[in-house]
Amino acid sequence: MSSHRSTKRLTVPRVRARKGTKPLVCLTAYTAPMARILDPLVDIILVGDSLGMVIYGLDTTLPVPVEYMINHGAAVARGTSRAMVVVDLPFGSYEASPEQAFKTASKVMKETGCAAVKLEGGAPMAPTVKFLTDRGIPVVGHVGLQPQHCQQLGGFKAQGRDLEGWDKIKQDALAIENAGAFAIVLEGIAEPLGVEITNLLSIPTIGIGASAACDGQILVTEDMLGLFARTPSFVKKYANMETVVAKAVADYASDVRERQFPSEDNTYSLR
Repeated sequence: MSSHRSTKRLTVPRVRARKGTKPLVCLTAYTAPMARILDPLVDIILVGDSLGMVIYGLDTTLPVPVEYMINHGAAVARGTSRAMVVVDLPFGSYEASPEQAFKTASKVMKETGCAAVKLEGGAPMAPTVKFLTDRGIPVVGHVGLQPQHCQQLGGFKAQGRDLEGWDKIKQDALAIENAGAFAIVLEGIAEPLGVEITNLLSIPTIGIGASAACDGQILVTEDMLGLFARTPSFVKKYANMETVVAKAVADYASDVRERQFPSEDNTYSLR
């Protein structure tokens, strides 16, 4: 007789049940050490394709391959035991057809151990979301500002700035919910529109530059920590780690130049 191990991880039903209750705390991570720090403190860790810009210094997320997502997703999963791990499907890996999306998503889930995947797109992607969820792959949607569409949008520009654009975004969100997504990211939209969509949907909304009324919030961790001089205007920096790291490196460099090392008779040991 087989047995099933109980899990402490936040599950899809538990995330869905957070609608309108305790806000979901979400951040990004791309490495096991960062994931270990975040794990006891957040509900969802997103391995975002933003790693292309944050880790690899790319100008956009577009060049990120599936292999990057799998390698970093597996590292984050190994560094966690409590938070739900969600992995982005990168540009070009799911848009061609539902079958392509399933092939990519199933590979990502099997090789990382993540609980769900996230994909960008509104109503046109609803059939793909349904195809995935019907086959056992939990999906987080993403509407509003979609970084993978930055070339089409002319950059990373807020969406729904005027009332004329609101209806499309609302219909996109509804279509993704109806297709079976269990949560949806609202990025870069007007605050009143974020409120409307949150009230309209029966699944949790996770805001990033949207509205404090969303059912949760997500930020790129490195932005929140102040590791970059330039960050989106909606980001609140909770630390200034760029300065902290620079000081630590300067102190180390000083010790090296002045030969300030531990005594040579200290026995080497692993930490």
